[in-house]
Parts: sequence; structure tokens; C-alpha cells
Amino acid sequence: MSTLLGHDPEHLRRLGALDTSREIAQQPAVWRQIGRMAAESGTTTATFLKPLLERPELRIVLTGAGTSAYVGEVLAPALRRRLGRRVEAVATTDIVADPLACFAEDVPTLLVSFARSGDSPESVTAPELATEVLTDCWHLVVTCNGQGKLARQHADRSTSQVLLLPEAANDRGFAMTSSFTGMVLAGLLALGGPDDALVERLAGAAEELLTTRPAAAADLAARGYSRVVYLGSGALHGLARESALKVLELTAGRAVALAETALAFRHGPKSVLNEQTLVVSYESNDPYTSQYDRDMVAELLRVIPERNLVTVTGRAGRRAGDDDNGWLLPDVGDVDDAALALPAVICAQLIGLHFSLALGCTPDNPFPGGEVNRVVQGAIMYPLAGQHTAGPTTPAARLHSPGPDGDRAYAGSNATRR
Repeated sequence: MSTLLGHDPEHLRRLGALDTSREIAQQPAVWRQIGRMAAESGTTTATFLKPLLERPELRIVLTGAGTSAYVGEVLAPALRRRLGRRVEAVATTDIVADPLACFAEDVPTLLVSFARSGDSPESVTAPELATEVLTDCWHLVVTCNGQGKLARQHADRSTSQVLLLPEAANDRGFAMTSSFTGMVLAGLLALGGPDDALVERLAGAAEELLTTRPAAAADLAARGYSRVVYLGSGALHGLARESALKVLELTAGRAVALAETALAFRHGPKSVLNEQTLVVSYESNDPYTSQYDRDMVAELLRVIPERNLVTVTGRAGRRAGDDDNGWLLPDVGDVDDAALALPAVICAQLIGLHFSLALGCTPDNPFPGGEVNRVVQGAIMYPLAGQHTAGPTTPAARLHSPGPDGDRAYAGSNATRR
């Protein structure tokens, strides 16, 4: 009988966990498909991006909401290093709430929008606000849903390029799994260049984890932890935030989760530690950064039981390979941390799934009453034009400055431009 993450698929269906389990397990195949797509469509994407990346003043902003925002947080540090330019992760929720602060500098900007469905209010509104506020703005849309409003709005614009992920990446489950890793990989390959060998190594590492780690994740969940802390530095801080969100979502908030960097954890958040706290530490592949990760692991081992600490690393060490405490990511010890995040997050997905099952939740839909929705609902989007601000020194400020006849002149002209 075939199994799925060590379980009978029919049993998972009865538990309300079949979609989520399938979407965790399918990721290596989805990554290989994305790698092939990147190689086949790379010329089109490169043609769109090349003249933009040749502009030294170009600002790149990676945006999304929730898990999609964490895609940008994982990618930004690696892309800054690789491209040698400013690359920033700014959530759509921040852009919508305060676009004039997010785009205070009127510089040429490439807005890279990550979205599973492309139908949440902020995902659709943030790119429109960027176009409204900035003089020169281009859009790279990375989405799992070709029928989403975001993809449809940008499909035929000369200043936009849409990267559509395979249909399998459009997760049916409540929590984003394939869609998260698929968008991280697609963004990395689009802005960093296709790399078939890297994709194969990441897929191989993930397949090893999916074979060997479900039982270890189930064991952790069976211990009854009520708190989970994820630690990660640099690009792995974005991974830690995504990992914590998986626990919160899949357990419907019954297990409380926190994410921090290794250094920041000492500055107050360490107060969360008690005997019911599980700590998962992601170790950076960067030799300099990893020193701080390892120091925190050593410090934690002096104050919490060893069984309450799991380290996830691509590099062999004292704990790497230990079935209970050291989870080794095989053959990825020399990749940059944005790439390392792909197999590493599978550890968090397995932990979140098994915590959910141990608490009697239904992972495919942890909120059957609709308190939280798969596609965010209820947010009202307010128009920007006509609002007041002082000091009209930039296009963003002039958007709100009265024209000679009392109207909002810049807003009117920009609306026509769009």
C-alpha cells in the first residue's frame, strides 16, 4: 500500500489533512517543473528585466501579504548580494496602509509581487498604488493563479511581466506550502538566472527529508508543546517567520509560535522559554552568520532541556544527523540561504502538520467556522488621491497637493496616465 508522509492517504482524508499532506510531499516535483519552466521561458523574462537591471538607480521591492511577504524576506538578502543593488522586502499590507512612506523616494522601481491567488485586496491594490505614486514603475508578478485578478490586470501591460507557476503550486489547503517554496524558487531563478543543478540538489534534499523526517515531526508533536520558537538569521529570519505562521495557521492558534533572529532573541523574546517550549534553530550556510546561530544553540542548551531544541542545518556538526535533535539538509551545505530555505521549510511544514493532527485540528481547513479565510476577505481599500499631506517635494507628495484651481492636479494627471 502506498503511503503519504508515512500515512495511509485515506486516513489523512478522514482527518482533513489530505490536501496539505499532498502539497507538502509534491514540492520536489513542483520545483523541478519550475526549473524547467525557468529554462524555457528565461529569455522572455530576461528580455523584460535586462534594461531595468542595467539602471544603477533601480530600486527592487519584493512584496506580498502573509506567507507571500515572507517570500520576499527570504529572497531580499540573497538578491542584494547577487545583484549588488538595493533590494527590499516590503509587505503589501504596509504599502496599502502607508504608500507615501513606502515609496517616499521617486526612483525607478521594479515591484515584484508574490501572490498565491492574486485575489486578496492588498495584492491587487499595492501595485496600483505604486504605479499611482511613482513616476517610473515596472511590475514582475509571480503568482500561482492565472485567473486571479492580479495576473489578469497585468497580463497585457507593457510595463508588466507575469510569471505563472504550475497549477500544482496553487495550493488547495489552507496553509501555503507548495506555493511558498514555488514562489521563492521562481523569484530566485527569475532574478538570479536559471540553475538546473541547484534545483536538482534542492529537490534531492527535500526528498530525503520527506522520507526520513515525518516520524520525527510526529514525535515532537506528541510531546505536547504549547509554544514553538523558530530562530533564523539573514534570509533565514524570513524562513523563521513563515515557519511560525505555519504552526499558528495549522493549529488554529492553539500552539503559539514566535520567530526571531539568533541575536535579537536575547533582547526580550527569550522570555517565552519554559518547559513547554520547542525551539527550532535554522543555521545559516554563511560561515560568518552561522557563528551567531551556533552561539545561540550553545546558550540554549544551558537553559532548556536538549530534547526541546532542534537544529536544522546544511552543514554537518555535532548535532547534525541526530534523529531527535539535529536535522541535516543533505548536499546543500554550500548554497546561499535563500536556496537553503526551500528544503529547510519542509521541516517546519511537517512540524506544523503533525502539531495540528496531535491537537485534533483539520489541517486542510483549521477554521471550519470561517474565522480566518484562505483568501483574505473583509479589507476595505481606500483611494489615495485627495488625502492631505505637507511639503509637496516629490511626486508622492504632489499627489496630495492642490493644483492652481483647488483640485488634486497630480492625482488627476496620474490617473489619466494609468
